[in-house]
Amino acid sequence: MSVDEQSGQKIGLGVDRPIASTTDTDTKEREPLDHSSLDEVGYVCTQTNFDTALKYAKLDAWAKFPDFHTRIRNQIVKRQALDRIMIGWNGTSRAKTSDFKVNTLLQDVNIGFLEKIRKGAATQVMNKIVSSTGSVVSEKIRVGVKGDYKNLDALVMNATDEHIATWFQDDTELVAICGRSLLADKYFPLVNQVQPNSEMLAADLIISQKRLGGLQAIRVPFFPDNTILITRLDNLSIYWQDGTRRRHLMDNPKRDRIENFESINEAYVVEDYQCTALIENIQILEPEAG
Repeated sequence: MSVDEQSGQKIGLGVDRPIASTTDTDTKEREPLDHSSLDEVGYVCTQTNFDTALKYAKLDAWAKFPDFHTRIRNQIVKRQALDRIMIGWNGTSRAKTSDFKVNTLLQDVNIGFLEKIRKGAATQVMNKIVSSTGSVVSEKIRVGVKGDYKNLDALVMNATDEHIATWFQDDTELVAICGRSLLADKYFPLVNQVQPNSEMLAADLIISQKRLGGLQAIRVPFFPDNTILITRLDNLSIYWQDGTRRRHLMDNPKRDRIENFESINEAYVVEDYQCTALIENIQILEPEAG
């Protein structure tokens, strides 16, 4: 969503707790409260560049296609969207000058959703097993027959119960966001066996509905391995500052290319931390032989 100011309060309004109540108006006045989920954390939009270049040779080779420029533009727009997804899951900081050779997942372009949760709501993060006395039992969350949880479903259910606010726990729009590897860990054993046709159909149906702990499993690109984020999809926003989208095309004969400079001020925002549970350091235990 677009915002007018470079920094300010979050604008993805929601209601952060139940609002129903009763009041004995014979003894006191009704007191309406603002339960909209604005908080003091806010947002700060910073500049992100999406600069590209095309050599003359490539332009000449594709000149016979009348829609070449449209094709290239569509690919650039698609790549920008994928880069935003990559930053959202992997961004941990904003360097003055980013270094793609070192940070191949754009970790230093902006602070993404997961890092916002780690820094802004540490109580919503589950990354180790802690006893009732507060001592660390395991530095990882082990999943398997002899692990801390027997399977991923139990882990997701427990994380929802322990970390998602009560009024969000039954929200039918909650999802479990994860990468390909964790879904493969759950569903590969289901298909890696010789099955009669009836069981194959049942397995296909289960896989097509992909669920974790009763929640719809959403597989997304570039998501960190051994990690699950429980939230609503509309709880994750990208703000862009209105009036900051800039583009300049320049013919640079010194480099035999056309250069395209684009930039915009953006911020990655988690609207309501109470509607999040971030599970990290998941370790899938190998089944014992025999």
